[in-house]
Amino acid sequence: MAGSIPILYEDDALLVCVKPRGLLSAKDASGKPAVTDGLPGGLFPVHRLDREATGLMVFAKTAGSAAFLSDAMGKAVRKEYLAVCEGQPAPSGELTDLLYHDRIRNKTYVVQRRRNGVREARLSYEVLRGGETSLLRVLLRTGRTHQIRVQFASRGYPLCGDRKYGAKAGGDLQLYAWKLTFPHPDGGTLSFTLPEKFCPPEAFA
Repeated sequence: MAGSIPILYEDDALLVCVKPRGLLSAKDASGKPAVTDGLPGGLFPVHRLDREATGLMVFAKTAGSAAFLSDAMGKAVRKEYLAVCEGQPAPSGELTDLLYHDRIRNKTYVVQRRRNGVREARLSYEVLRGGETSLLRVLLRTGRTHQIRVQFASRGYPLCGDRKYGAKAGGDLQLYAWKLTFPHPDGGTLSFTLPEKFCPPEAFA
């Protein structure tokens, strides 16, 4: 896999790439293949993308850059996604839920009250193309595990291919990290858009 990951940008502080489906964001104890297997060594992960999803990721190349970007993730980073769901939600909206992630089952649940491990999740969205399935643009306000997947599934609109959260049909999970905007450790702002060839075909129909 070495050298097989599309790299969109690289400098002395960071690297931006396209994570393919089926790869972990970074190595963990499971031993499953990770996107970092196909990238230069010495990278620091500063955020995550579901193994079944694809799209833009940024990695730091120094400890200082990693600290800066990790801190920015909750404050100054803008993440937009494309998703294809079953059914047709309202044309636009803001979703807020309390989520609990079960690490043993690797599944997230919407819950009704706060308790240990429960965190608030917020996103906004708009429907770009509706029908039996709908193309959504999603802006994350928080970054919780499986957040987009469970927030739409809990309302009866599971993402296509997401059997874990109730999709009727299998196939690839239709979730794409589409746009990523963040401050550079050395100053200024960088913004990237997922190249068309990696996006869902519905986005350009």
